[in-house]
Amino acid sequence: MRPSLFLRRAVAWLALPALVLGLMVLAPQPSWAASGGRIGGGSFRAAPSMPRSFSGGGGGMRGGGGFGGGYGGGYRGGGIGFPFLIPIFGFGGGGLFGFLVLMAVVGLIANAVRGTGGGLPQGGSSRAVMAPRSDGPVSIAQVQVGLLASARPLQDDLRRLAGSADTSHSAGLQTVLQETTLALLRHPDLWVYANVEVGQVPFASAEATFNRLSMAERSKLDRELTTNVAGRRSQEAAAAAAGDSDATSDFIAVTVLLASRRPLPLKGADNADQLRQSLQVLGAASAADLIALEVIWQPDGAGEAFSTEQLLTTYPDLRHV
Repeated sequence: MRPSLFLRRAVAWLALPALVLGLMVLAPQPSWAASGGRIGGGSFRAAPSMPRSFSGGGGGMRGGGGFGGGYGGGYRGGGIGFPFLIPIFGFGGGGLFGFLVLMAVVGLIANAVRGTGGGLPQGGSSRAVMAPRSDGPVSIAQVQVGLLASARPLQDDLRRLAGSADTSHSAGLQTVLQETTLALLRHPDLWVYANVEVGQVPFASAEATFNRLSMAERSKLDRELTTNVAGRRSQEAAAAAAGDSDATSDFIAVTVLLASRRPLPLKGADNADQLRQSLQVLGAASAADLIALEVIWQPDGAGEAFSTEQLLTTYPDLRHV
């Protein structure tokens, strides 16, 4: 068997097992879960019209790089060069987010190797292979905030938003994003824990990566009481009605997951100032750039709240602000 053919087959066969193994190792397995709410929508079906900053290699994101170096990296540095697989450890806080972003690129490389025979096109050069596609890359960001459970107005704001927002189009999703980030920004005195991660993936693997991240967050809920997704609303029966958390020493967790056509220069969440700036940047994303959005909060049931141990077990990437 020719070495190039062997290499192509090896890469193709190893990519999926590596992803499955990583999910088993890195995916959080909370020992306790509560009900939650979810607002979201979006579509990856239509290839976006790319902004000028994505053509060429100089655009870039903070902590991860631009088109040439931003694939696969999370906020805390790192990424991989394309088309060569060069992992940089420490990206994305080392959690599931960074792993899934990296594996999205591994899968794309595996497909490219199988499709091109493992080499450059005849008469071509490395620059020809590295030329950016007109439909990528996509920036995916995840912001998580753990607030004291006395932030009851935040739960009310999110429920009202779920009841009124039109999540069937990008303008409505932009409203959800702005209102959610504003609701978080109104309660800085209740921020205790946070995590901010952002990376870029090729458009071809962006939808699968976003969906895996969404499923990872939704799996932390034992049920979804309040939902408004892609224009469809639902509310569980009164037997499991939504309600305020009743302990001032416990916590509420809010996750914002976003896919954007433009780079998202988030500042991180090492302190309250960085978190504030990250939320402001996230909330400023335009409807034209917004591809998909998920807002997930937990708990949402009457009298439910996280203790510190439960919060950090369910959301292990959170760090004290």
